[in-house]
Amino acid sequence: MPSTHIGPNPRFETYFKKDQPWRAELNALRAILLSCGLDEELKWRQPCYTLQGNNIVILSSYKSGAALGFFKGALLPDPGQHLHVPGPNSKAARMLRFTSVEEIEQHADMITGFVKAAITVDQSGAKVDFSANKTVTYPDELRAAFNKNPALEKAFTSLTIGRQRGWLLQFSAAKQSATRTTRITKATPQILKGKGPHDAFKKPRPKA
Repeated sequence: MPSTHIGPNPRFETYFKKDQPWRAELNALRAILLSCGLDEELKWRQPCYTLQGNNIVILSSYKSGAALGFFKGALLPDPGQHLHVPGPNSKAARMLRFTSVEEIEQHADMITGFVKAAITVDQSGAKVDFSANKTVTYPDELRAAFNKNPALEKAFTSLTIGRQRGWLLQFSAAKQSATRTTRITKATPQILKGKGPHDAFKKPRPKA
């Protein structure tokens, strides 16, 4: 269901005020995202910015900086090649990374342009075509999980390519093997139900 909350979400005030790495940069990026008319929601324990219930961009921080992750970034025009591919298995997502407030302020117009382009792409209904390359590369931790649980492998390979890549993006984004294993363990019940990462967090519609 589309969000009923427009703009900043009061529940996030504590998140953005707490002492954390890249707090100033996260707040600077948040201000730009909210100026574009997006809703603010919590998904994957991170601030996610949506429009009419559709994911547009997610805000996150890493050891090396703060980042904006565009869910359909592969479809965005990027003549200056500012967008980064998050990982080797990423097909749809693209990222903008920043290491200072000054850098964010300097590129505010560029960031706004990417956000508005992402909104336009989402409203057009365009989707990333995964048919050009259906090869899926599994991290070692996932292969180990398959060896322990054959039902998991069967369920995973039965998912659509888009859902498989969605899970792989989440697993591979973790730099440490232990973190990848934890993510796979948490995702296992949803995979066994035939769900992708976005399906897992959708709230059921109320019955009429």
